[in-house]
Amino acid sequence: MTDQLELLQGTLDLLVLKTLALEPMHGWGIAQRIQQVSQEVLQVGQGSLYPALRRLEQRGWIEAEWSISDNNRRARFYSLTRAGRKQLERELGEWERFSAAIALILQQP
Repeated sequence: MTDQLELLQGTLDLLVLKTLALEPMHGWGIAQRIQQVSQEVLQVGQGSLYPALRRLEQRGWIEAEWSISDNNRRARFYSLTRAGRKQLERELGEWERFSAAIALILQQP
């Protein structure tokens, strides 16, 4: 796909938290998972992903530790914290409210 969709501010954080709710992953794995699940519509570049990971880590929503990846390379693996799980629940609720409001507007003739 040549056209890239711009993510709304804060949406990347939600996508990362949701992705990490499944299992700990390294950055490249997070980006690949988002791309695969979105059927190649969403592609997260390193310039967006790693600042988001640092921001989420500073907020205490994720934590990182060094480990060895599947291809035998040293990588930082990120996992959701208890606070991150609570934040994910809050953000999912906000996303549902937001998307419902947008749907109401778009349904108007």
